[in-house]
Amino acid sequence: MQPDTANQTHTAEFVLVGFAELRETRLFLFSLFLTMYLLTLVENLAIIVLVRLDHRLHRPMYFFLTHLSCLEIGYTSVTVPKMLAGFLGVAGSQRISYAGCLTQLFVFTFLGATECFLLAAMAYDRYVAVCLPLRYAALVSWGTCVRLAAACWLGGFLTPVLPVYLMSRLRFCGPNVIDHFFCDASPLLALACSDVSLKETADLLVSLAVLLASSAVIAASYGRIVWTLLRIRAAAERRKAFSTCAAHLTVVSLFYGTLFFMYARTRVASCISFNKVVSVFYAIVTPMLNPLIYSLRNREVNAALGRAFSCRSWKALI
Repeated sequence: MQPDTANQTHTAEFVLVGFAELRETRLFLFSLFLTMYLLTLVENLAIIVLVRLDHRLHRPMYFFLTHLSCLEIGYTSVTVPKMLAGFLGVAGSQRISYAGCLTQLFVFTFLGATECFLLAAMAYDRYVAVCLPLRYAALVSWGTCVRLAAACWLGGFLTPVLPVYLMSRLRFCGPNVIDHFFCDASPLLALACSDVSLKETADLLVSLAVLLASSAVIAASYGRIVWTLLRIRAAAERRKAFSTCAAHLTVVSLFYGTLFFMYARTRVASCISFNKVVSVFYAIVTPMLNPLIYSLRNREVNAALGRAFSCRSWKALI
């Protein structure tokens, strides 16, 4: 096998297969995914606007929630529109340039890693709110929130730098058909003509570093929260304290459950078809569910929605 050198790729573009094996149901799948995508956009935009306009929600928890909504919009918009165009058979919809493929991989990984760090920051916020309520204003000031959010975005941006760089050093000289609906690492590695062991090792280490670091913060935060709740004798107070964490804990369970499954094992030999199903869940389904989870499980968001759609609010706009 020849050694890798820069600019040694012979593949100018890739073809995204998507769900071609389900051709007979493509119109149903198009309608389903389009509905889910539009719901994701509407729900997350509603959260952003609601927090921005309602002064009662100008608090750290909802500051982080708006960042999460921005991530969810970007997360789905990187992959879903091209997949939808593929269902309709739009000319060139299944083709993506080599540079475009690496860019999509970089942005998708960047947003996913940022979400991991942001969920950890939100867990810290909940820990301080439940366990150290008297010091909440000092420990989670607006300056701290801005710095935490900036650190999450910066950490997420740096996460894919090495993996994507190593991907760009691989040779792609054979088949250019990607058995996926976006440029994910595993199906790309399956097409490489050169040795992928270094790339696989880097992917595994980077993925585990992000997942373990963020999940360790979340686990430590909720460990302290549970310990604090167990020391509260009144059941009503205990339920009230836990209710402030329930939505975040549900989102964390959905997001990390699929990510640990996908990226803690990066072997090329894994089942591609099953990976596509799991990818649909964390790339499309979860971003749609998260705003619903926060709105349904949060009284303050529900109250803000009620105020936003009240007759008095509409009269004020008129």
